[in-house]
Amino acid sequence: MSFVEVFVFPLSTSLTILLGTVVFLLVFHLFSSSVSSQEKMKEPPGPKALPLLGNLLQMDLKRPYITLCELSKKYGSVFTVYLGPNKVVVLAGYKTVKQALVNHAEEFGDRHISPIFYDITHGHGILFANGESWKEMRRFALTNLRDFGMGKRSAEVKITEECHHLIQEFTNHDGKAFDTTQPLNYATSNIISSIVYGIVPDIHPFDRYTVIFCIGSSLRFFK
Repeated sequence: MSFVEVFVFPLSTSLTILLGTVVFLLVFHLFSSSVSSQEKMKEPPGPKALPLLGNLLQMDLKRPYITLCELSKKYGSVFTVYLGPNKVVVLAGYKTVKQALVNHAEEFGDRHISPIFYDITHGHGILFANGESWKEMRRFALTNLRDFGMGKRSAEVKITEECHHLIQEFTNHDGKAFDTTQPLNYATSNIISSIVYGIVPDIHPFDRYTVIFCIGSSLRFFK
């Protein structure tokens, strides 16, 4: 078998496959661009997005609201950004948000539910649900919270009492800077425990810190 048969033929086959792949991707890109350009004519304006990444490279991921405020100055109070492949329509400004949530509450009432959370909750619950299921669970939750004292004088007394303890805790630092996370979490924990259980449980400080740390970690997971 000659050198040409061993090396040149496989090389030409690889080039053909590579060339075919490039042509296919180019045609697919042109087709997608034409379709997306027609869709973009119907949606609010916004910065040009990159494939897959969207506008993530333009965003300050630690403080995305700053980037969105800057974009609102250029594109107006209603504009479109892409967070990866997901299209997001941003409403900026008090008047725009009020008009959307008050005058068009039905259209803007739903929330985005990540597929992973939908698989966990199956569309039920309060945090990750929409429609009639969400309304029913919300009514159930509010009814039970009222039974526990929400909106009543007894709950107000408990909250006021805990506020006095919190003020005293702040006063003990004599105006010096300190981390308010722990005392605020303790105050919130005491109020919830008092409303739900009727008492503030006598928990060892280390155990209490562990419980609150676990709750805080769980909440950060959903942000």
